[in-house]
Amino acid sequence: MTVKESLFYSKDHEWLKIEGENAYIGITDFAQHSLGAIVYVEMPEIDDYYDADDSFGTVESVKAASDLMMPIAGTVVEINEALEDEPGLVNETPFEAWMIKIKLDEGFSTEALMDAKAYQSYCEEEA
Repeated sequence: MTVKESLFYSKDHEWLKIEGENAYIGITDFAQHSLGAIVYVEMPEIDDYYDADDSFGTVESVKAASDLMMPIAGTVVEINEALEDEPGLVNETPFEAWMIKIKLDEGFSTEALMDAKAYQSYCEEEA
């Protein structure tokens, strides 16, 4: 299982990469391994707003369907359209195959998220 140092992680196995006032969100390597071969990704519309812990879409695999959960509040400004035609990219490169880009709420906090070390420990406990 790969965990990248520069990202934040949620207990729902989403990763968050903050760049200025925006953030990219995807699912972790742990999540994609647990799900198996991903066959479909349902994503939100641009300009949709979500609070932290809201469901913003669904990922379906040959094993199951799982909700995608917002790790932090924000407004969708871009979706990764490549996943519509090639959802398996999430299995191949989970940290490059981001799902959505959001504009973060002003005064956002990452306090409820984990750093790489904490997430690694969290996954070890779940395994």
